[in-house]
Amino acid sequence: MRAQPGIFLIVWMLILAPVVFARAATPCAVAQQDAPDTIPTGPQEEKTISQHIDEVFTPFVDVLGKILFWDPFSASGLYDPAVYGEDDQPVLNEEGEPVQAPLKLIVIWLIVGGLFFTVFMRFINIRGFGHSIALIRGKYDKKGSGGEISHFQALTTALSATVGLGNIAGVALAISIGGPGATLWMILAGFLGMSSKFTECVLGVKYRKIDKKGRVSGGAMYYLRDGLKKRKLALPGYLLAALFAVLVIGGSFGGGNMLQANQAFGQFATFFPKTSDHGFWYGLVMATFVGMVIIGGIRSIAKVTSRIVPFMALLYVATAMVIILMNISYTGEAFMLIIRGAFTPDAMKGGFLGVLVFGFQRGAFSNEAGVGSASIAHAAARTNEPVSEGIVALLEPFVDTIVVCTMTALVIIFTGLHDGSTGLEGVQLTSAAFGSVFDWFPYLLLVAVSLFAFSTMISWSYYGQKGFDYLFGGISEKLFGTRKVTDTIYRLMFLSCIVIGASSNLLTVMDFSDMMVLCMAFPNVIGLIILAPEVKRDLKNYRERLKSKEIKKN
Repeated sequence: MRAQPGIFLIVWMLILAPVVFARAATPCAVAQQDAPDTIPTGPQEEKTISQHIDEVFTPFVDVLGKILFWDPFSASGLYDPAVYGEDDQPVLNEEGEPVQAPLKLIVIWLIVGGLFFTVFMRFINIRGFGHSIALIRGKYDKKGSGGEISHFQALTTALSATVGLGNIAGVALAISIGGPGATLWMILAGFLGMSSKFTECVLGVKYRKIDKKGRVSGGAMYYLRDGLKKRKLALPGYLLAALFAVLVIGGSFGGGNMLQANQAFGQFATFFPKTSDHGFWYGLVMATFVGMVIIGGIRSIAKVTSRIVPFMALLYVATAMVIILMNISYTGEAFMLIIRGAFTPDAMKGGFLGVLVFGFQRGAFSNEAGVGSASIAHAAARTNEPVSEGIVALLEPFVDTIVVCTMTALVIIFTGLHDGSTGLEGVQLTSAAFGSVFDWFPYLLLVAVSLFAFSTMISWSYYGQKGFDYLFGGISEKLFGTRKVTDTIYRLMFLSCIVIGASSNLLTVMDFSDMMVLCMAFPNVIGLIILAPEVKRDLKNYRERLKSKEIKKN
């Protein structure tokens, strides 16, 4: 890759920004010359920069969660959110506080959205599956189509954003708290999500903007603004688009960044325990590598993801399959645990709804269907047929949730570590499950985790950058004659968040990630429902042209 002056600025700012952040929170702290990673907090107590960042970030997330993840059902006494173990005692988190499974309004919103689009589009998640395979193989590619990347590159870029540590850490968290039954609801979330993903990616391509240099800008911001304007809903469209842009920036910082850095470092620290309090430095190194890729924009990102995603997915699934085959005699009992746990979860007083909440929330977080993020990547595809790109996109929840998430869940269940007896959580639980068969298997997981995290971060940086550009790019162009200023500001913020994520605890990062990513569904699903009849008409027209051979294979 050609060296660019911007990368040196990014690396330098990465070194300074987190330090300034930590020192600003404790003005009286003075760093010791012989221990640059520590900040004196008293005569006998010292804390690392990582611990100090975590102490500032956690209260912020707690306050934000009370606003964005309001649970009207528990507050009204209609639903008991407490989680109880098999001994009928409350399940506690690492801070010793009771774990809860609140029936969040956003989860219900995503379930309703997925059901609506599946029925309204007449089960496109089933009918379009075969055609999607032909499309990614290039059977219908046409020369001269607008866009920057191929169908396959758009798919792998979007998959790299979804096939991340949510598939490993998030699934492990769902199984350890919600039990094996959460697996079934994750699979259902993936199935329904295929229809949501189809709808939003059709609109992403249809309402995208291509400038004179061939650069594409697309996604929910544009179809919310322009699509609703066509229906004489200009003001709601502008407001929903702006809200989505703000949330996609937050999502890029949270689920697309902090969670990945946090769990990648967690796995690294498992092998190198002495580094466990020094996530700051790990995040700094990771941020440097990410910065070297994202400086090149979507074409650079797509080139990397098109190579990493197939390799890492095959590596992870193959490794999981070996473990499952080694425990194949446990198949009947494992599936009985999943089915019985999905409908009769005795271990949770929250009951059926509690398991469903954990399953759907982790499944929705993992595949991001209905969230609107993937429409940004698919808008850059080289095609003049929006429906074809939507059909390609429906493969994402299938691969991400129905295949990869299910593999994680089955490994944990087949190895018997779903009962919480280990006291582990997140990626460490998955690692223990892999290591229970062969002690060297966690090393393969370390490779997979690193690739998952890296690829997710570079894809989400593009999503967040497009949201930032939508809000501030025009201002930058008027003031400086270029949009590169806003791009640089966003990238600095994004890379600094990698350091914060590697320095914070899992539950705080997971909560922040859930809030930012899942709340994107509020403005997005509203727009999708309003625009759904338009997508249905386009789908009917496309299928008629396929049948009449107007759209031909190469």
